[in-house]
Amino acid sequence: MKPEPQKKFDIERDQVDRILSKWEVARPDLDVSPMEIIGRILRVSRRIDSALDVIFRQFGLDFGLFDVLATLRREGPPYQLPPSDLNRWCMLTSGAMTKRLDRLETLGLIMRKRDPTDRRGVLIELSATGLALVDQVIIKHLENERGILEPLTTKQRTELGALLRPLLLHLEQTETQSN
Repeated sequence: MKPEPQKKFDIERDQVDRILSKWEVARPDLDVSPMEIIGRILRVSRRIDSALDVIFRQFGLDFGLFDVLATLRREGPPYQLPPSDLNRWCMLTSGAMTKRLDRLETLGLIMRKRDPTDRRGVLIELSATGLALVDQVIIKHLENERGILEPLTTKQRTELGALLRPLLLHLEQTETQSN
């Protein structure tokens, strides 16, 4: 296998560079270097959200609805979880999850079933329609994600994923400790 050609990086100034330059003039006494990373993550995130929504809208979904369907799909047969597990995977409050589940149930993509191990419990299960839809959407979603990441080489993608892991772990641990 031939090594992947190195992609040419434009050393253009982006919006974050321009913001930092203005701060350097307005407040040269401040270390604004955190803005370089956080600002880019936020701006990249907003643009990624918009790019992902293009695909989800084609299927009558949004990211939140897809996230629930994909979470159930990853579980494997019988494609079900209790709402509390869905809340954790999807990082939602129970109220927000209930709204998503209501919408997915109305669309015929999930079913609420009694938990046979807990008389008061409920399991959320993908319907056959939901399973077929999520299997269709995931293919387009991954193609879209590959397109979004196209400016990065395989090595850069691997490095970026590795660099973001400790930041995410720290933020997740901090959030868990504060709850």
